[in-house]
Amino acid sequence: MAFASDNPSLTASLLYLDGVSVSFDGYKALRGLSLTLMPNEMRAIIGPNGAGKTTMMDIITGKTRPDEGDVFFAGEHDLTKLDEAEIAELGIGRKFQKPTVFEHHTVTDNILLSLKAPRQSLATLFGRTTAAQSQRIEEVLHIIRLHAHGDRQAGALSHGQKQWLEIGMLLAQDPQLLLVDEPVAGMTDAETAQTAELLREIAKDHSVVVVEHDMTFVRDLGVKVTVLHEGSVLAEGPLDVVSADPRVIEVYLGR
Repeated sequence: MAFASDNPSLTASLLYLDGVSVSFDGYKALRGLSLTLMPNEMRAIIGPNGAGKTTMMDIITGKTRPDEGDVFFAGEHDLTKLDEAEIAELGIGRKFQKPTVFEHHTVTDNILLSLKAPRQSLATLFGRTTAAQSQRIEEVLHIIRLHAHGDRQAGALSHGQKQWLEIGMLLAQDPQLLLVDEPVAGMTDAETAQTAELLREIAKDHSVVVVEHDMTFVRDLGVKVTVLHEGSVLAEGPLDVVSADPRVIEVYLGR
């Protein structure tokens, strides 16, 4: 067990994983995984299928318990002892690969329903939106490039726009840490470039972990990259550095 008092990395970090291992029916999905994410840092996670990327996110959000290892948030919260709802309440939000929006509601109402204090926001669907809520919705719509589409039904949006809307719904919950899984899958080149731009904007005052296979997109993010392989960190650093690593080329980029 790690203790903040004698571990500067844990104290300074927003997310701290150390020696995390988990097995499923004898298959070792994570093998001594260690990773540290700082406040307001965006990190790209890459690696072949089966490298442990999804399992890592499941561990962070409380969906899966590790067999061993430390998982701390904000230097003090032991995530291995909390359930999914408690972890979400701490300020960790997750966007899955496939967008799930309220298709029959407007874009604005999707954001409204996602705002912090969800019980209150249900009432606001019937015309009682506060000035603070309206301001926050406008801010989110501008960040996710949908300010001109607020009155459209979410179901009428393009695939890329739905991905942005779901990122906005996550942002509306005001998490400290956003976990985003393959956000540009199925997007056009233009949407992919805009997604990199909006995530960089979000990362100015949030921490973001992006799992992605699109190397052009990862390059556009311009952030530190962690390469996973067989459940542990194979390489870490700028994309140009990890891309030149013979081990990374062998197990991932060379395929």
